[in-house]
Amino acid sequence: MSKRKSAKYKLDRRMGENIWGRPNSPVNKRSYGPGQHGQRRKGKMSDFGLQLRAKQKLKGYYGDVTEKQFKRTYQEASRMKGDTGQNLIGLLEQRLDMVVYRAKFAPTIFAARQLVNHGHITVNGGKCNIPSRRVMVGDVIGLGGKAKDMALVIEAQSLPEREIPDYVAPEGDDKVTLTRVPKLDEVPYPVTMEPNLIVEFYSR
Repeated sequence: MSKRKSAKYKLDRRMGENIWGRPNSPVNKRSYGPGQHGQRRKGKMSDFGLQLRAKQKLKGYYGDVTEKQFKRTYQEASRMKGDTGQNLIGLLEQRLDMVVYRAKFAPTIFAARQLVNHGHITVNGGKCNIPSRRVMVGDVIGLGGKAKDMALVIEAQSLPEREIPDYVAPEGDDKVTLTRVPKLDEVPYPVTMEPNLIVEFYSR
């Protein structure tokens, strides 16, 4: 299991962007970097720096997955037919914890991962506690009996700043079906993601 040990908003401050589109992100008030020298004028970033930043931003968005897990996903995407960047996004969106987040069963990707880890999520009627599990098109993802009344689930379903995307079809309040693997322009990122730079990073 991957667990983020540092404060989640630190990634927002470091990137200078509201990665998850949260209304309480400190970037909404302070767009400069954290620390004593955060307000210094930044020099032009190198190509490597831009590529690394794109990778760290995408990794962070998906719950700060480990480098080993992220690289393995990239390698799988590169072996698939078609555009590697698009394949990478599709594979990341098929993670169980991300489908739970997209379904608005959890207010954050970190809470979605916790729901899965604690056994509150079902896949095609069977309990699953593996956040990185690949959800296939047609799979039905549901909330366990106790999860329906949990405060964080109720909070998530009432969030106005997020909508369930078209490729996740709700079936009532407690089930969704993944209808297709999305392309980059279908994924509701609050900020611009650049998988092409990640391909360049790993192709060096």
